[in-house]
Amino acid sequence: MRGPAWPITALLVGYPVWWALGFGGLSVIVLAVPMAMVLWRRRPIRVPRGFGLWLLLIAGYLVSGLMLTEMPPDTYGDLGPGRLIGYVMRLALYVAILIMVLYLGNLTESELPQLRLVRLLGVLFVTTVAGGLLGVFFPSFAFTSPVELLLPDWAAGNSFVQNLIHPTAAQTQKVLGFASPRPEAPFEWANAWGSNVSVLLVWFVVGWWVHGGRRQKAFVAVLLALAAIPIVYSLNRGLWIGLGLALTYLVLRLGGRARVLLCGAAAVAALVFALSPLASLFAQRLDKPHSNDIRAFTVSATVAAAAHSPIIGYGNTRNAMGNHRTITTGRTQWCEGCGHPPLGSDGQLWLLIITQGFTGAALYVAFFLGAIRRHWGDRSPIGLAGVLVMGLVLLYMFIYDGLVTPLSLYLISFALLWRNHLGDVS
Repeated sequence: MRGPAWPITALLVGYPVWWALGFGGLSVIVLAVPMAMVLWRRRPIRVPRGFGLWLLLIAGYLVSGLMLTEMPPDTYGDLGPGRLIGYVMRLALYVAILIMVLYLGNLTESELPQLRLVRLLGVLFVTTVAGGLLGVFFPSFAFTSPVELLLPDWAAGNSFVQNLIHPTAAQTQKVLGFASPRPEAPFEWANAWGSNVSVLLVWFVVGWWVHGGRRQKAFVAVLLALAAIPIVYSLNRGLWIGLGLALTYLVLRLGGRARVLLCGAAAVAALVFALSPLASLFAQRLDKPHSNDIRAFTVSATVAAAAHSPIIGYGNTRNAMGNHRTITTGRTQWCEGCGHPPLGSDGQLWLLIITQGFTGAALYVAFFLGAIRRHWGDRSPIGLAGVLVMGLVLLYMFIYDGLVTPLSLYLISFALLWRNHLGDVS
């Protein structure tokens, strides 16, 4: 916590404290202030290649605010505090994340060694596994945070804000046809937990297995075994697909002895899993794909609405009339089952399409594709891991909303790739 690198340590190691206080994913906005102060003292500031795309993304989001009062066909709702709060929070997060990347890239190796940053992410992985186990074994755990107590009711009662400021261990959903908890602590919702645990797992393995001794490797093996419990109980098919693709990527890109060891470890892990009680829960989830209908409706309605403002979008999400089962306008007192997720809630790509149009979505995709293209030749452990995370970003944009915490981890991973390149150049 000493020196100019303390804000990133406070963010990653201190995240459980931020979560308990009610800041959680919003902590990056708070810590962007001291990060910006560090940057101000270090002018001129160096920037990574391709970062102009992120600046254009933010500029486009500012322009999209002009459409907050507009309603595309077949949607409903009025301009109110919820829509404005969501817009301002997303804008603040986009700017804070920009500051964070520039801050990380302008710290020297002596101020923040690459391995230390990787291991800080590994610490957050340990926290994430602990939160997942809390959600499995104590799913009803929740409490009112200090931020929640201080906010006025009209703000704290907003559903988007409530997810950010009210700490809970799990989300209870009827994914299997009956109510079952899905771990989410210490993040804002279950899908954020799924995205984050996979990204953090990559860096945990790099920091504590690849660059670890025998004790560290033994710790990694034990923690990965424990992590399998909330990973399966999360009922998160996107997470499972992501882990499968990550394994395939590593098998293809690693060579020689490393590939053989990875295949052997994967085979042993698969056998142990198949013989464990977790296998039956995994099979039950695959047999219950009913959420596909909800996603299909929301995605198609999102694209149809965005087609009426394809360049700048609508600034924030909207609610579609009806859902995948009925033409009823939405959740009402007499039809509690008529509700549906807001447009753009089924993935960052769809969120960008409704909020910033197809232009914003194209900028987002180009930013991460460019990172993969530029750093594909970096075959160091950090280079391989960083490109893998960039690939997971492009997969998860179809199924996970990147805001709030996932996008912070995506951009820290991007910063690690950039810092690795700076090290090669120097």
